[in-house]
Amino acid sequence: MSLSPLTAITSIDGRYHSKTKHLANIFSEYGLIKYRILVELKWLIHLSQQTEIKEVPAFSEEQQAWILSIYDNFQLEQAQQVKDIEATTNHDVKAVEYYIKNQLDADIELSNIKEFVHFACTSEDINNLSYALMLKQARKELFIPMLESIISTLSAMAIEFADTPMMSKTHGQPASPSTMGKEFANVVFRLKYQLKQLEQTPLFGKLNGAVGNFNAHYSAYPELDWPQVSESFISQLGLTFHPFTTQIEPHDFVAEICHNVIRLNVILIDFSRDVWGYISNGYFTQKTVAGEIGSSTMPHKVNPIDFENAEGNLGLANATLQHLAEKLPVSRWQRDLTDSTVLRALGSAFGYCVIAWSSLIKGINKLAISEKTLFEDLNNNWELLAEPIQTVMRRYGIDNPYEKLKELTRGQKVNQQQIQTFIKKLDIPADAKERLLQMTPANYLGNAASQAKKV
Repeated sequence: MSLSPLTAITSIDGRYHSKTKHLANIFSEYGLIKYRILVELKWLIHLSQQTEIKEVPAFSEEQQAWILSIYDNFQLEQAQQVKDIEATTNHDVKAVEYYIKNQLDADIELSNIKEFVHFACTSEDINNLSYALMLKQARKELFIPMLESIISTLSAMAIEFADTPMMSKTHGQPASPSTMGKEFANVVFRLKYQLKQLEQTPLFGKLNGAVGNFNAHYSAYPELDWPQVSESFISQLGLTFHPFTTQIEPHDFVAEICHNVIRLNVILIDFSRDVWGYISNGYFTQKTVAGEIGSSTMPHKVNPIDFENAEGNLGLANATLQHLAEKLPVSRWQRDLTDSTVLRALGSAFGYCVIAWSSLIKGINKLAISEKTLFEDLNNNWELLAEPIQTVMRRYGIDNPYEKLKELTRGQKVNQQQIQTFIKKLDIPADAKERLLQMTPANYLGNAASQAKKV
């Protein structure tokens, strides 16, 4: 049976392949091999630029371009050649090294220096930089744009619904009114804060040999400042040099990214559940799509499937991200291989994220607000004004204001007439009484609207 979205054993590459296929160039086996090729080639070029390494003459611009073309022209066919070599070596990074050496044999001058491919490197020198570059590309091209799209859409909705009153619910019970825009603004602020942290998390890298001390480097060229050579190389890759490691870069920054994305996803789970509830209450309807079916037996239904899909996949993402964050920084002594197999699950973790984020974007764009339902809900709950009335009573020294409003409203419905009759009997200044009489559940909003508009 050939591999296809229909034969994939995970939903990431199966049912949701259309949403995740753009991850393939980054998180797949092909993507990892290609990043390793890039690191090896750039390290070879970097060595040629060290005047103390006379055995590798400085490459001309043409030679550098030719060397990098090995990466630029690397496609699935070439990746298969690497895997064919691995079938013999039973070592994935060594297979990359041999593949590059085979390519250099096509040029007489470069074939003479091919033993400087993978010079003084341990496999983890190549791997940690490859994964860091993988995360760098994914963060720039996928994570940030998708999250910014969600934030941008929610920001626009916060402003659009800034003046749209809604009845809040605390503990699931009617509570002081807000506006729908303010509730969206709350989510936007939280997401922006976490996204800023995600953007600013440094991506560390190391290239310092088998146990992090440049042992092999100094054995060959003791006169070189190898930490400086390594740091300059890693900086050229757009990464941050890690000065203290064992054989492995400790992956703390990967854990930090995972925890950061977990927090982002938790916020989005919270939002998905709230919107699901608002749809259930009729605060939002969903725009129908021609041909879509909500229920196999109930033709009328338009289910909130996008928010349910998002919630489910965010949970799967966070479960995997949590394991990555807890496992990767832990290594027995100077190294063990448990991190190697776990790192390959980065694609799964972020695949679930992309599925969820895509569903959320789709769901948000289908929302249509029902101001009529929102108003009716407010108008049926005049007891919400118990809070402002007793607060004004406190200002003017009326005894037991809370208790008096509790007696009037707790556990029972009151209407506009009952509330206003109570207000008219209060011994408070006329202007204060008039303000209370003008108050309704729909206009008792504090500064909710102005907050929403500042998002």
